[in-house]
Amino acid sequence: MEASMRDYTICLPSWSIGEHVLKKVGSICSPFGSSAVIIGGEHALAAMGEKLKAAVAADGRISVSGPFLYGGEACMENVQRLAGIPEVQAADMIFAVGGGKVLDTCKVLGVELGKKVFTFPTIASTCAATTAVSILYHKNGQFDRPFFLPAPAAHAFIDTGVIAAAPTRYMWAGLGDTYAKFFESTMSSRLDELCHYHALGVQVSHGCLQPLLRYGASAMETHKAGKVSDELEQVILTIIATTGIASILLTADRIIDYNTGLAHAIFYALTSFPELGIERDHLHGEVVGFGVLVLLLVDGQRERFDELYAFNRSVGLPTAIEDIGISESDLKRVIPRVLEMHDIDHNPYPITESMLVNAFEELKRINTANKQEVSP
Repeated sequence: MEASMRDYTICLPSWSIGEHVLKKVGSICSPFGSSAVIIGGEHALAAMGEKLKAAVAADGRISVSGPFLYGGEACMENVQRLAGIPEVQAADMIFAVGGGKVLDTCKVLGVELGKKVFTFPTIASTCAATTAVSILYHKNGQFDRPFFLPAPAAHAFIDTGVIAAAPTRYMWAGLGDTYAKFFESTMSSRLDELCHYHALGVQVSHGCLQPLLRYGASAMETHKAGKVSDELEQVILTIIATTGIASILLTADRIIDYNTGLAHAIFYALTSFPELGIERDHLHGEVVGFGVLVLLLVDGQRERFDELYAFNRSVGLPTAIEDIGISESDLKRVIPRVLEMHDIDHNPYPITESMLVNAFEELKRINTANKQEVSP
């Protein structure tokens, strides 16, 4: 409880959401300067780049330069490369357009250059648009470290029309990354007497699960049709905003104790073996959603496991190691690496190799039984 005895500041995110949200860019961003540089990924810029430039030009209060490609990976090498571009140096603000890796790259770039960052998520797969941490990787795709920021981006512009037009697989993966926040934070904090912001973060994390269970399947169908609906907006806000708020509160001490856990440890361990193709063939939240099933078996939460297992099957998220492209022989080297991940350092009990082996074996038995039930 020592944290409550000192001065501290919590900065929560702000956002605008809707199909015409870019019309608000001039009024919201102009108090921070008169020029901005657009940075994004190739597909993201194709989806929103011209639309954003047209909206800013129509408003007339901000001049824009770019766009510039972020570089394909959220790594310090790309941050440093972008920092050396004259147009980036000259701009008052950074407009980050794209998915999690684009936004995380630009948030670090903003800190390095002392510039305000505004995020324009083009997919709903992570909370990167609103959270105050960037997940950095090495250039080869292996996990590097979390980069904690003093505050989230100045504002997030969530264009539901753009997100609805994006490939559905990104929001599909976002479901897994989002409900992981609830399971990992409630598990890691179980035995602790929490200070106010950590306790609040755990409570907020409850909102990362129930809306997905209620609206997830219908939102997926709406998304596949490229349409915007109330259910889709609920899911987008859960993935981008609710999880971002929880993350900020849980990492306010610049620690990962309550913001991560076994599900993320499994993902990061898998990225340690590039030959497995996890980063190449699968999305972050897709694999994390699978990791939650393992977490629940390790923790003995069988009722919750049954609920999540059924949900994963209903929306097509992974339920077996084969779904993420690994084999039982791969587990022999992956499991020891999971145990080395700092994501499981703060847990109500030590996670052991035998716990993980038993959980994967139990998951295999469950999958085998389900296959037999549906066989003709």
